[in-house]
Amino acid sequence: MSDSAENSSLNVTPTQEKQIENEGKQEVKSVFDKSIIIKGSLWFALITVLTIAGIFFYNNTGQTVEALQHISYKYIAICLVMLFVDLMLGSWRNHIYIRKLNPEVSHWVSFRANVANMFMGAVTPAHGGAGPAQIYVYTSAGVSFIDAFAVSLINMGATLIFMPLAGFVAIMLMDTSYVSGIVPAMLKYGFSFFLLFLIAFLLAFWKPVWVGVIIKKIASGLSAVFPKRKEKLAAWAEKSFVNISKYQQTCSVIIKQHPFLFPLSLIITTLLYMNKYCMQYVILLGLGVNASLVQVISIQILIQFMIYFAPSPGGSGFAEVSISVLFGKIVPAALLSIFTLLQRSFLLFFPAIIGAYSVINLLRKQTQRQHRKQVKN
Repeated sequence: MSDSAENSSLNVTPTQEKQIENEGKQEVKSVFDKSIIIKGSLWFALITVLTIAGIFFYNNTGQTVEALQHISYKYIAICLVMLFVDLMLGSWRNHIYIRKLNPEVSHWVSFRANVANMFMGAVTPAHGGAGPAQIYVYTSAGVSFIDAFAVSLINMGATLIFMPLAGFVAIMLMDTSYVSGIVPAMLKYGFSFFLLFLIAFLLAFWKPVWVGVIIKKIASGLSAVFPKRKEKLAAWAEKSFVNISKYQQTCSVIIKQHPFLFPLSLIITTLLYMNKYCMQYVILLGLGVNASLVQVISIQILIQFMIYFAPSPGGSGFAEVSISVLFGKIVPAALLSIFTLLQRSFLLFFPAIIGAYSVINLLRKQTQRQHRKQVKN
């Protein structure tokens, strides 16, 4: 199919665009359900506490408390600076697009969107609530849903490109003796999901018609199995095709109008994750552990890669076990539970706490608006 023919088949009417906008906002709002957030937070906290406690009791040599007294707090201070850099890079990765699409939106909005993304990613399985949280913050600030979704989608593409490449480099550079136990199975799980999402992303962007045809064929096949749901499946296929068409058009326009933004996004993504990876090395220095920087970065790349699509909230349980297994060959047993706690704190707990504050404010404002509407009615 020629490009012109494909583009002509992707025309989305203003009515369909408005429908996409309204349906998208409703789907995003559904993620901000208090019961979902509370339940996810409790499961995240419970699994994390139990896993870290298990690591502590399993590895405790009676020297853990004594080891705490020898922490070098200057390195912890450096980690706080690196945490700030992490949050700023994460927000700028989005804001380089937002400032072009809606110049009136401040960088502070992008900062709140980024930390809300991190909080909802921590309390939902496989980071399922991260994107909707970011989109909700932007739409609340006046950015159209389609623009906010497109920015989220483009940066997801940058992550999907960076992570597998980083994973391959890490495997080549690291000591293969670390890759044992459950690690190979988790690596296969991570690579499978990243490959699946990357293929889906590339097809949806370059050949949306193909994706539309595939979706319609799936719906047709399911209709033969479930004839009573034929109309609903057909409606789902059509809706999915229209949504993909619109998002592809929006992403194409953004990238064509600002061709240097996606390469810049890839650079920021690389800096963002390298800052995260190097933070582990600084934590180890703070604990008095000397290790190879290359090995530490390689191990952390694999951990991040393995837990990104983990089925538990924030990868809880999977992350702590991965840290104890892979870093257990570097970190003394007496320090392993402390290191695990510090690692998770700087990479997730502290950003999630900041994000929780942002999300709670959004929920409060949403409740106030609903209350005012009820009073007027």
